[in-house]
Amino acid sequence: MQPLSISPPHSPPPIKQNMLSPLYQFVLPKQTRNQQNLTPDSLLYSSKLRSREQPILRQPRKTKPIVWFAAILCMIFSILIILFGIATLIIFLAVQPKNPVFDTPAASLSAIYFNPPEFINGDVTFLANFSNPNRRLSVRYEYLHVQLYFSGSLMAAQVLRPFSQSTGEASLVSVRLLSSSIYLPPNLAMELQRQVQSNRVVYNMKGAFRVRVRLGLIHYS
Repeated sequence: MQPLSISPPHSPPPIKQNMLSPLYQFVLPKQTRNQQNLTPDSLLYSSKLRSREQPILRQPRKTKPIVWFAAILCMIFSILIILFGIATLIIFLAVQPKNPVFDTPAASLSAIYFNPPEFINGDVTFLANFSNPNRRLSVRYEYLHVQLYFSGSLMAAQVLRPFSQSTGEASLVSVRLLSSSIYLPPNLAMELQRQVQSNRVVYNMKGAFRVRVRLGLIHYS
């Protein structure tokens, strides 16, 4: 018997493994992909839309010199008004002006006639006391109008001459009022007759005055 020689089995040839290179995927934005699918007409239409949406920038216009001049004048005028108001307020608080005082310390009924009883003729004289209570302001009475009333009915009126008063001065002015054929209702005429008989007649005086106040160079009415 011959020995058998067994050769070892041949190993299969090594298989070469090809190393695959990693895949790089490029992800395109959705807008870009959509644009790729657009036709030329649609691209032209979209470009027109983008051009319309873009705002148009304009260069700012320069302000004209006359506008600046008017604004400066308005500002100066406003400042002057504010300063004048502050100065007036300070003067008012410092001076504290007061209204002149008017009263009638004495009066006399010289004559009165009833002819007929509803028509009255009378002659009344009274003293008007005008006093200036201000210590720093002198006044001038430019218009003085005095009226005489009996139970609300006008009996006579008189306009007085203008005059001036210095600080703290008082003046007595004699005023004569004449009533000529003044009509009174029967009840008022009878009441006036009764008061004349009792030697006590009640009249009411009303005065309207326009006074100008002077503080140095400052004048106001």
